[in-house]
Amino acid sequence: MWDDYLLDGVSHHEAIVNGVRLHYVEAGAGPLVVLLHGFPEFWYSWRRQIPALAAAGFRVVAPDMRGYNRSEKPPGVASYRAATVAADIAALIRHLGAENALVVGHDWGGAIAWTVAINHPDVTRALAVCNAPHPAAMLRELRTPAQLRKSWYIFAFQLPVLPELLFKAGKYAAMRRTMEHDPVRPGTFSKRDIGYYRTAMDQPGARTATINYYRALLRQDPRRVSAQANLVAAPTLLIWGECDNYLGLSLTEGLEPWVPYLRVERVPDASHWVAQDAPERVNTLLVAFAQEHQH
Repeated sequence: MWDDYLLDGVSHHEAIVNGVRLHYVEAGAGPLVVLLHGFPEFWYSWRRQIPALAAAGFRVVAPDMRGYNRSEKPPGVASYRAATVAADIAALIRHLGAENALVVGHDWGGAIAWTVAINHPDVTRALAVCNAPHPAAMLRELRTPAQLRKSWYIFAFQLPVLPELLFKAGKYAAMRRTMEHDPVRPGTFSKRDIGYYRTAMDQPGARTATINYYRALLRQDPRRVSAQANLVAAPTLLIWGECDNYLGLSLTEGLEPWVPYLRVERVPDASHWVAQDAPERVNTLLVAFAQEHQH
């Protein structure tokens, strides 16, 4: 397949979990680490972390979340509620024969990682999140003008059909501009990288499925979201690129009521795409955290 070229020692697999077929890549052996990508990406967003974690003695699994790339794309907005997608990941961990995992996520993958830790503490050995807010913190900050201005696209994505058309316009020109200009480090996303993301989004049904994550977010009762924003019992590492155009630094503050075992690592010279903008720093942090919490 077009994305098999990436790394020696990486194998491709499929599993039916929680009633949905997921594609995932795997490398290494040892305690399980699960890497969850963001929007508009797929497993490939972890191309710089998979080798580092595998070399450090971990079994690394990076799925395409439901709706993305080569994973199944069930119809309907309700299929993309965070709790439903988190149940996929918990079921995948069990399918892999592991008692638990270090769950790592970025962007939407981070939102799902938080939800796995909240809803499925039994499979969450530890949690690491890159530039994605705890759901209660996001609910708090969306009441502020500053975060509302940054999050305008969430509301734009609620429209039917039009977001899909605009997203594809000009051969995904908006995605290309974002990946070329957002990162602090020039060339973080190569033309080839952007081409792979474009190919993933061109899979039948992918644009609607991935945008449905945003639609599902605002169709939940806020009181229910607040009630679900329970304590994260697992040790948690929050890595935050400070030059994030979409999520304010205030989202890293005041988390103690929900995340008592929290360590925050800010990366000053990195954008929202911190794992790709500052891969060496993120790899160092993730490997050390994984080693600290491998049992």
